[in-house]
Amino acid sequence: MFPRPIQTASPRAQIAYRTFLPISLFLWLLPLAAVAVFSIKPAADFTQGNYWGMPGSFQMLENYGQVFFNSDMPRYMLNSVLITVPTVIGAVALSAMAGFALGIYSFRSNLPIFFMFVAGNFVPFQILMVPVRDLTLDLGLYNTKTGLVLFHIAFQTGFCTLFMRNFIRQLPYPLIEAARVEGVAEWRIFWYVVLPLMKPALAALAVLIFTFIWNDYFWAVVLTQGPESQPVTAGITSFNAQYRAAYHLMSAGSIVAALPPVLMFFLMQKHFIAGLTLGAVK
Repeated sequence: MFPRPIQTASPRAQIAYRTFLPISLFLWLLPLAAVAVFSIKPAADFTQGNYWGMPGSFQMLENYGQVFFNSDMPRYMLNSVLITVPTVIGAVALSAMAGFALGIYSFRSNLPIFFMFVAGNFVPFQILMVPVRDLTLDLGLYNTKTGLVLFHIAFQTGFCTLFMRNFIRQLPYPLIEAARVEGVAEWRIFWYVVLPLMKPALAALAVLIFTFIWNDYFWAVVLTQGPESQPVTAGITSFNAQYRAAYHLMSAGSIVAALPPVLMFFLMQKHFIAGLTLGAVK
C-alpha cells in the first residue's frame, strides 16, 4: 500500500529521508523568513542594496505602525473580511444543498449536472478574465465588493459541490431511509439528519475556501481598483510609489495579510483534519 511508513523502508531510504526533509523544509521556509526580515528593515537598507544582510537598524514598530496607521491597510483588511466571509457562507451553503441533492436523490440528469460542476473546475481563469470583467461592467458590479462576492461564490461552488457530494455519499443511508419511514419531510432530513453529520466537512471546506478567497490576487486586480473595494492582497501594491518600491512596508503588509488564514487554520485545525480524513479508512 502506498505511501508506506518510512519505518518500513530500507536503511538507505530512511537516511535519505532524514537528510532531505530538513533541507526541503528550509528551502520552503526561506522566502517566508526573508519577508519577515524585510519587514523589520529600514528603507535605507534597500536603497543601499542591503537586501540579504543584517538590518542596519530594527524598525519593526515603525514599519508595522506605518502599515496600520499611515496607510489604507485597515480598510483593505476590512474589505477582505467583507468579501471572504459572505463568500464562504454562500459557497458552503449552496454546495451543501447541491451536494445533498446530487448525493441522495437518483434522477435522470444527476450525473450530467454533477459533471457540469466538476467541469467548471477545469476552466482556466485567465481565459475568463475579459468576459467576466465585461459582465461586471454591464451589471454595474465592477469595482464593488458585491461583484467579487458573487463571482467567487459562483466559481467556488463547483469545487465545494464536488467535495460535499462525495462526503454525503459516504454517510449511512439507512438513517435517511429511517427518517423517511417516520414521515419526516425532506428539508427536515437535510437540516436535522444530514447537516449535523456534515460538520467536519463543513469546517474543512470553510477553511479551504477562506484561504482561497483571502489569498486571491488575480481577480482582486481584475475586478476592483482603489481602497473602496480592493481586498488586502491587491491593496499591498499601494505601498509602491511611481519610482520607488517600499519593500519594507510591502513585507510588513504581507505578514499582516497572512495572519488571518493562519489563525483560521489553527482555530479549525481539529475539524479540518477530521473533515479531510473522515471516510479514508473503514
